[in-house]
Amino acid sequence: MIANIIIGGAIFSYASWALIRFINKSKKGKCASCALEKNCSSSCSTIEK
Repeated sequence: MIANIIIGGAIFSYASWALIRFINKSKKGKCASCALEKNCSSSCSTIEK
């Protein structure tokens, strides 16, 4: 019983964390939330060539 509660709590916590992270990244926009933002060569990159 206790193991089920702990496992369920861990799953719920991870799902909540992932959802919050997704929402925060989506608020930043496409390029600002990209992991390759600093090395990106797409049109929305802030690096000048």
